Amino acid sequence: MNNPQRNARKIVRDIAHARAGDKGNTSNVNVWAYDAADFELLKRTLTPERIKREFPDLIRGKVERYIIEHLHGLNLVMHDALEGGVNRSLNLDSHGKSWSYLILGLELEKDGA
Repeated sequence: MNNPQRNARKIVRDIAHARAGDKGNTSNVNVWAYDAADFELLKRTLTPERIKREFPDLIRGKVERYIIEHLHGLNLVMHDALEGGVNRSLNLDSHGKSWSYLILGLELEKDGA
C-alpha cells in the first residue's frame, strides 16, 4: 500500500517552535526542538548558509548561529535584516516577528526526514 505520509513535505514547524526578537537592524530567532531526538535534524537544516541563501533579499548582513545543546535549541542572529530597524523602516513587521514564521516554514533536510 502507498503511505501518503511517507512522501509528505515536512517543515521545521513539524519538529520545533520559535520565538523572535530584535535590536536595531538585527533580528534573532530562537528555534527549539519539541523532541531531543529531532535536534540533529534541526541543526543540519538550519545552518547560517541556508538561512542566508533562502532569504537573500531580506538578509543583507551575516547570519550567525549559536547552538544551545543542553536545551536543544538554536539562536539565529541575522544582521542587517530589518530594513534599518523599527525606527527607520516602513515595513509593517519592523520588529522581525515574521522571521519565526519564515524559518518555521522551511523544508527539513530530506536525508534525515
